[in-house]
Amino acid sequence: MATVLDEVSSASRTVAEETRARSPRRRRLSGWHFVLFPIAILFLVPFLQMALASFSPAKELVAFPPPFIPSHFTIDGYVKLFQQTDILLWLGNTVIVSATAIVSNIVLCSLAGYGFARLKFAGRDFGFLMILATIMIPTQLLMIPTYILFAKLGLLNGLGAAIVPWLATAFGIFLMRQFFLSLPAELEEAGAIDGCNRWQVFFRIVLPLARPALATLAIFTLLGAWNDLVWPLIAINNQSAFTLQLGIANFQGAHQTDWSLIMAGNVIATLPLILFFLFAQRQFIATMTFSGLKG
Repeated sequence: MATVLDEVSSASRTVAEETRARSPRRRRLSGWHFVLFPIAILFLVPFLQMALASFSPAKELVAFPPPFIPSHFTIDGYVKLFQQTDILLWLGNTVIVSATAIVSNIVLCSLAGYGFARLKFAGRDFGFLMILATIMIPTQLLMIPTYILFAKLGLLNGLGAAIVPWLATAFGIFLMRQFFLSLPAELEEAGAIDGCNRWQVFFRIVLPLARPALATLAIFTLLGAWNDLVWPLIAINNQSAFTLQLGIANFQGAHQTDWSLIMAGNVIATLPLILFFLFAQRQFIATMTFSGLKG
């Protein structure tokens, strides 16, 4: 057992050393930088405009065209956001939904992905194809039967209505399966020779090597659960259970909208996602590299 764990630690150190060795080369300019830099600026402009609009006076936001840079900066939008809305409650509900979804997907999707990648059982390939087939079904077709099911289970108008659909995803199972297929099976065989059962091999050998895939799964799950609007809009009418996106959407007036307040809310809703992605981007890139090697 100790031998296998030493091999896992050695493999992790090797990957880290190779990453550090390649890092100086990544800092050198190449032709791709001149192509990707304008594209990055193109994607950055809407976020910058949203942030500047959140500090703009309300009168300038209803002008046509609205100025890109405000004549003077003000925090009135943020003051009204915290005074006139339950933004902290919405933010707390969104954190609960997203954190539960991330933990559940990491546990359930990794177990299912490992089972489809390594275990041999009747109907394995057919079952995996059926799971992938669910990705092709438009979400709109499932909303009415899902609403009826949730109504019979008594899950409407609560955080459970927002949490349950994100407990596991077909994409998460697919991602973890592809990553597990890229791992060498010799490490698991060595663990079995050292006396590990299947659970010990999974938790002590496979999962430590799957941290990049788990981080990527966490990113995609966070993006989906955090930004989910259509289903909570249908299933939740209780304001105490509103998520951040649902609360901001419901605050828009039918005849008049305070755009400085809306922009401030959007900044607060977007900033955690940007910070989380910047924190886990290296793991994300590593997973996209490994998961495409096999399968």
